[in-house]
Amino acid sequence: GQADIAVGNVVGSNICNVLLVLGLSALVAPLVVASQLIRFDVPIMIGVSILAFLLGLDHRISRVDGLILLAGAVLYSSWVVFQSRRESGEVKAEYAESLPPGRFAGWRAVLANGALIVLGLVLLGLGSQWLVQGAVSVARLLGIGELVIGLTIVALGTSLPELVTSVVASIRGARDIAVGNIVGSNLFNILAVLGAAGVLSPDGVAVSETALRLDMPVMIIVAVACLPIFFTGNRIARWEGGLFLGYYAAYIAFLVLDSVGSPGVRTLDAILTWFALPLTAVTLAVSVFRHFRVQNRS
Repeated sequence: GQADIAVGNVVGSNICNVLLVLGLSALVAPLVVASQLIRFDVPIMIGVSILAFLLGLDHRISRVDGLILLAGAVLYSSWVVFQSRRESGEVKAEYAESLPPGRFAGWRAVLANGALIVLGLVLLGLGSQWLVQGAVSVARLLGIGELVIGLTIVALGTSLPELVTSVVASIRGARDIAVGNIVGSNLFNILAVLGAAGVLSPDGVAVSETALRLDMPVMIIVAVACLPIFFTGNRIARWEGGLFLGYYAAYIAFLVLDSVGSPGVRTLDAILTWFALPLTAVTLAVSVFRHFRVQNRS
């Protein structure tokens, strides 16, 4: 049963990161998208999302599947470190200015920061256990499936750090950080979190038919939808942020209505399928067409 929470947490957090976190951040201020994200990181996020879906088609993320995902995390981390060493002097100076001066130097700094990391890991482990236990209790009390709880409450709790970081970065004008934060978080949710869960679980992590039929495809669609939005002018406009938020509200409403067996889920499904999604596709297509037209004129 708790495997549903594990899968729902990863999938739901990735959906929440893009639709809710980026949506709110873009409403605060239009977000800047770095060219590297469009060329490399977002396509990798799409590929990793598809990979997770393919690995789960047998209804299980096995230990071998988990090792594949963890290997991907190592490769991606190595590439990020390699790229960071190639940053220009101006970029490194900008990073140095943005970091507050340390209170300690040398070995004292290493020991102090190491102690903070260990303490953080211990608290993170305890907090994760309490979150899962509380989520299971809520699911049983409300009669809602644990997958839905993982996709909503647990996923939102997991995405809170990204929400705070991205919104604060947007308010302070560091709008490129907000987007990179989300893309990186989504990559590590699948590669590291789901990979580690698959390796550490004796029988692997079970993937339900509902997750394969609805939630994982939604995660892939959300990742793919980033490309045209990010691509048009390398920015996320306020109206696009509002669009993200609207779809997140519709997704949560669908999950809740479906879990309680409400007939309203059919109406919502029809509205999304025959009106909202086609209208969004046409709008994005027009935006991409205008972008290419402006580029050709210039």
